[in-house]
Amino acid sequence: MKQINVGLLGFGFSGRFFHAPIFTSVEGFNLSKIFTRSAEKKELANLLYPDAIVVDDVESIIDDPNIDLIIVALPNTSHYEMAERALIAGKHVVVEKPFTNTLEEATALINTSIEEGKLLSVFQNRRYDGDFLTLKNIIENNTLGEIKEFESHFDRFRPETNSKVWRESILPGSGILFDLGAHLIDQAIQLFGMPNEVYADVRTQRANVLVDDNFEIILYYTDLKVTLKSGMLVKEPLPRFILLGDKGSYVKYGLDPQEAELKQNFRPDEWDDWGLEDPKNYGNINYLENGLNIRGVVETLAGNYTTYYQNIYNAIVNGAPLEVTSEQARDVIRIIEIAKESNVEKRRIALSE
Repeated sequence: MKQINVGLLGFGFSGRFFHAPIFTSVEGFNLSKIFTRSAEKKELANLLYPDAIVVDDVESIIDDPNIDLIIVALPNTSHYEMAERALIAGKHVVVEKPFTNTLEEATALINTSIEEGKLLSVFQNRRYDGDFLTLKNIIENNTLGEIKEFESHFDRFRPETNSKVWRESILPGSGILFDLGAHLIDQAIQLFGMPNEVYADVRTQRANVLVDDNFEIILYYTDLKVTLKSGMLVKEPLPRFILLGDKGSYVKYGLDPQEAELKQNFRPDEWDDWGLEDPKNYGNINYLENGLNIRGVVETLAGNYTTYYQNIYNAIVNGAPLEVTSEQARDVIRIIEIAKESNVEKRRIALSE
């Protein structure tokens, strides 16, 4: 089997808990080098991945002719620069979401990947959440008829702030809109395509916070309204998904378990029950079929983030179509920029403007 040598830029939360344990669970990937300047993270990387070389300069990875794929798992401020350098160096590239901080940067990276003939993808792992896969299945099976309204939440309760964390500092790409908004927007586009209009309310709710920590985005389609919400002051859990159709409704609580499993240092290739949700979080459905009212519980499909990297491997080795394309990731950045504009101007904005 062909081996793909991987250079991982960054061993923080994303690199350690999401990328490294996921792609190394897929046969064919070899974690060759890890970049980090933190002494603590170097020690941890050496402990968890003793066969990988840990370096403190990105050039040791970007300029290494044996590296085939570079994963950019650094703060958002570095996504564009590192991805561009890696592409020009002849590497395939996976970028942690959000893709870039501006639409202009996203387009430039796409053009560079085309010029260099290299794969460019963005790690939209939430497409492989079990609850999202279940929701997608309900829509595709037309169980609820024509969908008229969809609401998606990604909430947390973190009243305390930390200005030393880059996501809560005044930096390009910081704040909850770029962080969690990138997930919710990508999922909505995957379900329903690009909207006709966008309205957004983006604000800061916690004291002494320097960046946005709450948003509500409304995507308007011809006969459909999609609401995306996220906040840091949600103590009592709200529904993860609310799906309303002309034949019934589906309501789902709870988050996909994979992030929690990864934080406990479990790996997808070492656990037979990977991605299986606790039955108490299964969604409730109530719909009409042939004149009968049917109410029940929908078992959540198992999620698996390794599906993303299996597709990356197949795309590089076998020329398979990418499931998460850079063009799709650019659409997410476009919606984020329009949402920011809508918040400032306090109005709906058509994508045609």
